[in-house]
Amino acid sequence: MRHSLLIAVLCLGSIALGGCASKKPVTLPTATPATLPDEYVIGPGDTVQVFVWQHPEVSVTIPVRPDGRISTPLVEDLPAVGKTPTKLARDIELALAEYIRSPKVNVIVSNFIGTFSNQVRVVGQAAAPQAIPFRQEMTVLDVMIQVGGLAENAAGNRATIVRREGDQQLEIPVRLDDLLNKGKIAANIPMRPGDVLIIPESRF
Repeated sequence: MRHSLLIAVLCLGSIALGGCASKKPVTLPTATPATLPDEYVIGPGDTVQVFVWQHPEVSVTIPVRPDGRISTPLVEDLPAVGKTPTKLARDIELALAEYIRSPKVNVIVSNFIGTFSNQVRVVGQAAAPQAIPFRQEMTVLDVMIQVGGLAENAAGNRATIVRREGDQQLEIPVRLDDLLNKGKIAANIPMRPGDVLIIPESRF
């Protein structure tokens, strides 16, 4: 009797193992790579760190001037606006080659503002009106968080987004009070580079 039970258990184990072995391996879906944004372009007011390999005496952290240029200890009035950090590094290398043999330069942007065409500007009755670097998938809610919300005397529901499309200038109404104070997500409009958000003052 015990011998018969042992044989039965072994048979069931063989069937189970055979069933497991016959299963096909699970194929996991391949992740779709995310679309990367374009490389950052330097704008007025950005702060750039210029590292010259083995030459700390000419490595500096400097702001990009309103005229779009930078000056380092050996390079004066070099245009920076509209260039990527890599392009600016190559241009600095060319300028330094007059003084340093085979200079190697890295440029890192440490304070991002961007060119005017890549900014979203907030004017009027925000807690902290300012220009903000545009980011992919930015919405008006992202912008309002960045500027600290509405000022006390703001007429949020009379706010307007001024947007340039070709030769036309569009004025898009946006109800900021409804979005921020009532949670009406329909008012959360996508932003575009170059948009200007104007928040008027309340009449009362």
